Amino acid sequence: MNIGWFSTGRDEAARQLLQVVWESIGAGDIQGRISFVFSNREPGEDKESDLFFELVSGYDIPLICFSYRKFKERLLRSTRSDKKEDWRITYDGEVDKRIEQFTLDICVLAGYMLIMGEELCRKYNMINLHPAPPGGPIGSWQEVIWKLIESKAEEAGAIMHLVIPELDKGPPVTYCTFPIRGKPFDRYWAEINRHSISDIKKGPAANNRLFHLIREYELVREFPLIISTLQALSRGEISIRDGEVINAQGEPIEGYDLSYEINQLVEQR
Repeated sequence: MNIGWFSTGRDEAARQLLQVVWESIGAGDIQGRISFVFSNREPGEDKESDLFFELVSGYDIPLICFSYRKFKERLLRSTRSDKKEDWRITYDGEVDKRIEQFTLDICVLAGYMLIMGEELCRKYNMINLHPAPPGGPIGSWQEVIWKLIESKAEEAGAIMHLVIPELDKGPPVTYCTFPIRGKPFDRYWAEINRHSISDIKKGPAANNRLFHLIREYELVREFPLIISTLQALSRGEISIRDGEVINAQGEPIEGYDLSYEINQLVEQR
């Protein structure tokens, strides 16, 4: 399986994620290779992304850097006002020129901080991690957790979903869910129930134990979910065809449930 890797490389998590996938490929757990790494930053723009680029170079993976900030600034300076809103479409076209030489089976967005446009979504199979169960809240992980608390949800989770132009709304490819009721959650739900959500949200989220606990349980499942997803795709347990997820029998499915496998892995740690 030929993998295109997209990352802004903005933090340590971006480096860790590339590292665990690279090591899983080396161990034979994922039957594939990373054909290239694409970043929407260039060397010198940010210290964290520079560290990411060093890691990529150390793995001898082809690295493609194309700064969206510099591109946008140049385009807006040279384009008349009624065309300035098209910069994202133009940028995606330039991205495609840089990656179209590669044969790709799947593209993984791993901390890539731009929304993909319709043309790239249609041309390539792209998947992205979102920290919510299927049909759950959209937005950042912080927004997701607050919405789960506000709705008094019974479970949380994470999905790998197909990338579409609408943020976090692509169909699930794989997912993992876990309960946020029972031990050790109930005592913190009891604390939440004594106050209004609006009052709770006024304080620092880091001081809210339920908020922190949900994030802790979700975060520890992210890397296993990504690894298990790429394993399943490389082994043909699932595939992506015409915007649908297909099982090994060739039947469309609404996501491949990896909850048991991943929760078992987490519990064994």
